[in-house]
Amino acid sequence: MKMFGIFLGAVISTAVHAAEIISGVPRIVDGDTLEIGATKIRLASIDAPETDQVCLNSNGKRWMCGIEARDRLSALISGRAINCTATGTDTYGRTLAVCMVGDEDLNRWMVQQGWALAFVKYSKEYVQDEEAARTARRGIWIGAFVAPWDWRHRNLQTTILGATSVPVSAQAELTAPASAVGAPSPECIIKGNVTRSGERIYFRPGQLNYSRLDMSKPGRRWFCTEDEAKAAGWRPALR
Repeated sequence: MKMFGIFLGAVISTAVHAAEIISGVPRIVDGDTLEIGATKIRLASIDAPETDQVCLNSNGKRWMCGIEARDRLSALISGRAINCTATGTDTYGRTLAVCMVGDEDLNRWMVQQGWALAFVKYSKEYVQDEEAARTARRGIWIGAFVAPWDWRHRNLQTTILGATSVPVSAQAELTAPASAVGAPSPECIIKGNVTRSGERIYFRPGQLNYSRLDMSKPGRRWFCTEDEAKAAGWRPALR
């Protein structure tokens, strides 16, 4: 039996046996998150840099590796329809999936090209692809960086990955959010705050507490869009 649902006119979700197939032209949220119609999709078994994450390039210079990872994924898809096979859901209610554009496995490609890491906490599926990217120094492996899962909970003891030789300042530079020097880019100006109770709330420019938020404090981060903030588990501020 097949069940059909239409999203944005051309998106079809089909249940085949136990696996749900979600197809359509996606909107790219970040390097491992997509949206097809009303469905938020997290590429399974990989973890890409956050859009407000900084890395160091081969010359030891800061660069917005999270934004580049997102843009590389967007360029690969290039407005084409993709097919995603659901494998489950994550803690934020997003659909975990392996996605294909033509014959290309998007999850594997992101790791092979060095724009994401194998998320070994949940799967070792892409470990060999990560090793190949590291050896060839592709993508973020060209310089130094913090694993995305560590960066989200970073401190001065956070492990630095990448090049075998990094600047003395690398630890401080890589564990500081892009917000320490202002928004990571003109398109990423939504502020995310974590309350004392652990609630995640984001603020848009012009809202009551937007200008009061000191983005250098731990746990706070920038977002480029509201959809990106919601996909990461933040809710909008009420005022």
